[in-house]
Amino acid sequence: MDQNLVRAFASNFLGNAPLWYKKVIVGFLIINPLLFFTGGPFAAGWALIAEFIFTLAMALKCYPLQPGGLLALEAIVIGMTSPETVYMEARNNFEVILLLVFMVAGIYFMKNLLLFVFTKLLLHIRSKVALSLVFSGTAAFLSAFLDALTVTAVLIAVGIGFYSVYHRVASGGHHSHSDHDHSYDDKVTDHSRSDLEQFRAFLRSLLMHGAVGTALGGVCTLVGEPQNLLIAEKMGWSFLHFFKVMAPVSMPVLFAGLLTCALLEVFGWFGYGAKLPQSVRSVLLEYDQEQDEKRSPADVAELIIQSIVAVFLVVGLALHLAPVGLIGLTVIVLQTAFNGVVDEHRIGHAFQEALPFTALLVVFFAIVGVIHEQHLFTPIIDAVLALQGQTRTVMFFVANGLLSVISDNVFVATVYINEVKTAFDAGNISREELEHLAVAINTGTNIPSVGTPNGQAAFLFLLTSALAPLIRLSYGKMVIMALPYTIVMSSVALLSVWFFN
Repeated sequence: MDQNLVRAFASNFLGNAPLWYKKVIVGFLIINPLLFFTGGPFAAGWALIAEFIFTLAMALKCYPLQPGGLLALEAIVIGMTSPETVYMEARNNFEVILLLVFMVAGIYFMKNLLLFVFTKLLLHIRSKVALSLVFSGTAAFLSAFLDALTVTAVLIAVGIGFYSVYHRVASGGHHSHSDHDHSYDDKVTDHSRSDLEQFRAFLRSLLMHGAVGTALGGVCTLVGEPQNLLIAEKMGWSFLHFFKVMAPVSMPVLFAGLLTCALLEVFGWFGYGAKLPQSVRSVLLEYDQEQDEKRSPADVAELIIQSIVAVFLVVGLALHLAPVGLIGLTVIVLQTAFNGVVDEHRIGHAFQEALPFTALLVVFFAIVGVIHEQHLFTPIIDAVLALQGQTRTVMFFVANGLLSVISDNVFVATVYINEVKTAFDAGNISREELEHLAVAINTGTNIPSVGTPNGQAAFLFLLTSALAPLIRLSYGKMVIMALPYTIVMSSVALLSVWFFN
């Protein structure tokens, strides 16, 4: 074959990713079949998990969909899982897929309202500690009643809005310019570069506080996370009973999380503490004043429609009027119809953010399929089930936490709650023991999983969003910034499980 053509194929493979990264992925693809047929599926399965986590960690080098997808496809080809299993995992999570496709697009059409509200908050709350607590507390409250991915979509939309406004000015333009590409820093003026870096650090800290807040609130209620609903259904718990049995663990964790948020900002540890640069505040203030002055009756009407739809969104999700994705589709229809967005090209932009992540999520289901078919977690599950008494309850929390850090917490919760329900039905454990274990499973899958982006779907969504590369939020940076939260929240939860269950 012509050498130029060979080089072209090599250059096209994974595009602009670094050469060393391409070689690593090729190495994975060569090693996996060899390991599968010589070392067995169990060893190859754990190697695949490590490799997939590597692609997530390198998300700023190359979007994980392509390398992770190649690894998943190879796993299917060599027999580590099957297309039927992947389809089953996707079908079981169809509501999450609908949520991503429609709800994130629905939030896109609310961006003017979100930017209006959060700009007012940013400009009127001068204390970074207070602002961080507002972001974390609001995310926690909303996530107790709404889906964490929906709340994260709001945070992403707000972050991109703030960043794009200042980036236009830092690049020598005006904040009203609509044709500016804020993903490139080529035109950023020299005297604005340091303020832009500080602004990135400022946004990173707010977004991480908000993302952790979704976990703080999500553990508290029956509707906070998908696994909560699953556990409550198995246990026969109502909304109020679920809150009551979780409160001895969830309330101390909520207090500890908010206290950690404040302390991190006060002392500036782990990448926190960056203040809003005065130049950025001036730009946002000017932008806000100009928007207020030039706001036409049509703009006011648009904000009113968005506000009404936002109220409908909260009420609809809190009361479960329909599956989350269908509520998102309703939000799209209402906002586009009443605000005159009827051009297909304009509507299409709303779906650009969510669809790559949706595809990545289905690839992740293939990895979960490998875990399921090769029984990779079985030794850990069997070891924990063999324990007795309070030690077993605590170890349930630990095991669920460790597995949720590297895998899907919904999958882990499903496996464990089914096992303990089977043990109860067989008469091997009492109803009281069953309830204690259910609390340990729910808190174990919700709280320690903030340690890595692959542990929480909301964290993974943030990592792979269009905002992450803009504010330089990498996998490693997320792990470091989440570390104090992981340690404090997991320790408090573990002690609460030990003393109150």
